[in-house]
Amino acid sequence: MARVLAVVALLLLAAACAQPSGAPSPSTGTATTPDPTGATLEPSSSPTPVGLEEAFVINVVDGDTIDVLMGGRKLRVRYIGIDTPETVDPRRPVECFGREASERNRELVEGMTVGLERDVSETDQFGRLLRHVWANGEMVNAALVEEGYATASTYPPDVRYAELLAALETEARAHDRGLWGPACATPAATPPATGAGCDYSGTSEPVIKGNISLNTGEKIYHLPGGEFYDQTVISEAKGERWFCTEAGAVAAGWRKSKR
Repeated sequence: MARVLAVVALLLLAAACAQPSGAPSPSTGTATTPDPTGATLEPSSSPTPVGLEEAFVINVVDGDTIDVLMGGRKLRVRYIGIDTPETVDPRRPVECFGREASERNRELVEGMTVGLERDVSETDQFGRLLRHVWANGEMVNAALVEEGYATASTYPPDVRYAELLAALETEARAHDRGLWGPACATPAATPPATGAGCDYSGTSEPVIKGNISLNTGEKIYHLPGGEFYDQTVISEAKGERWFCTEAGAVAAGWRKSKR
């Protein structure tokens, strides 16, 4: 955590300098947070951003969504920049490590006053507030990725912590934490036959992205150069895949993106 918190502190220092000196800070809880591994995560000494919105967490919906009371109103908040395995979408089965992610999120924020940090967007297409959530001096979004409960899933223009979250996911993968561990292992993409190359790469590296739509559950594959290719992030823990060939993607049940 020390390295991560140092990075967060540097990112926040620039933001803090641009804020009015009298901007309020949220009153967050001070209790230590238990880690599932048995360690105790002490509250971070890194400064939280100034000017956060205070909110009281009344319900944890899943690993990346909470209900809060703010200004006398009940609002739903979607964490920015991360995605956790599905548990509540009736169109999709409960995904590996989804329940664990929900429980970890509950341990981190339920029943607490937290600080909400806006990036660029106010809400998503479903009317949920989009926020970075801070509790005990720690960014909860980052903690969930670092501990292996969430993937980094950044969508422009909300990219303030994109590099940090991507680095944390890489670290979690390297240490087989949470959903990157053997419990959620998925079969690797089938390599091409000897002497053959994957479509669009000409090597043994698959570059076709097999995405599953969060809105419809539809399986769509994206080709290099496509309109949504660069912004599409593949989460193998959610059943998404890399494909070597278009034929392989179609055979597996994916359709080609229309753009």
